[in-house]
Amino acid sequence: MLTEREIITFLEQHDYDIRENNNGRWIDQKCTPDVVNIVSDCVIQYTSDDGNEEFTSVDIWRSPYAEEFVRDIFNKPSTQSELSRNEYDKFFAQPLELLANAEVLHKTKRGNRNYYRVQNEDILEYISLRERNSLLFIKEYCEKVLRDSDIWEPFENFFTIQTKEAYYSLKERFENFIIAHTPINGVTEVRRIFTKIVNPLAYARQKRGTSRGRISKYAITYAELMYNRENFRDLHADKPKGVTRNEWKEERKQEMNLNYFKYQSLKAKRFLKSYNDEYRARASEYDDEFSIGEATHIHHIFPESEFPEISGHYENLIALTPTQHLTKAHPANNTHRIDAAYQEQLLKAKARIIEENINDPQAEKIYSFANFVEVLNTGFNTDYVVEENDFAKVNEIISRFYEQN
Repeated sequence: MLTEREIITFLEQHDYDIRENNNGRWIDQKCTPDVVNIVSDCVIQYTSDDGNEEFTSVDIWRSPYAEEFVRDIFNKPSTQSELSRNEYDKFFAQPLELLANAEVLHKTKRGNRNYYRVQNEDILEYISLRERNSLLFIKEYCEKVLRDSDIWEPFENFFTIQTKEAYYSLKERFENFIIAHTPINGVTEVRRIFTKIVNPLAYARQKRGTSRGRISKYAITYAELMYNRENFRDLHADKPKGVTRNEWKEERKQEMNLNYFKYQSLKAKRFLKSYNDEYRARASEYDDEFSIGEATHIHHIFPESEFPEISGHYENLIALTPTQHLTKAHPANNTHRIDAAYQEQLLKAKARIIEENINDPQAEKIYSFANFVEVLNTGFNTDYVVEENDFAKVNEIISRFYEQN
């Protein structure tokens, strides 16, 4: 499992100077964090099958895994449809070109078709795990390309000054630079690319970026960076005071893209199992009389069917042995039932795991305290505000809830 520092180290080993490679497709319009994330994941799944070492963009978009998730998450036609070529050509090809330019993939051109192989599987897997991993990679990659190409100074100036004049100066210099050093010869195309570069950099700095060809009125938000801007990533955003979480969720149910949550849940479970196998020797995350043996099951503490919005949170997942999962967490192997007393103990065990991870200076940080509070508030239908890393408080909240219910 890679860290942010290792991503930066990887990028530092490469020279991405546009003046030398003349690559105008080092990033493109469809290279948003969510699209790069899911395309990377599709490549991982495709190449994990025997014999699938080399691939084209068509191979990836026609794969069963892409068909299962991309169509419904991004509200596109079937990946198998002949009508889908225009829909999917850029959607898959542009992120693959970004990954090839970054040397995460290796590209070979034969005739008019590009063939790819995975060059750095660890980096690709990192990007594929979470949208935020993908965002971090794109942000660091963009800055490295701009620095290598000696065009970073106007970006830095804009993020410092944040004026219309600095914005238009940056935009003009970038357009002239790309047209001078790549086959792209029109400002319209450059401007589409410009958005995908400046906004991830702005978001990381909590600064204004670009919106509809002008400097944005406010600091760039996470949702603005995404290709799929449906407001389902945070179902509790803008919840009015006095309205419970359950009432708000019920009111907005029509906006919920359950396929998105299903996909994030699947990836989260896959990641946590891999992490537990590698770093905890496949041991259960809850020590009791049923924890003997390997923790081969990943359990949603608050059920995925009832709480889809937190089903992809690592903080709501716990590695258990089959006996713990199917006889205790779900009594009598009935996955529609939850043992409340056992759920309480699992939450407290998860709190200890999260605290250890956050406080261990050597550990890869995979958990967020804020996410754990969000898990509790969602599962308990509450609105607690807890000071950062106050695990005594969250344990008190957990105990109080089960005492009263």
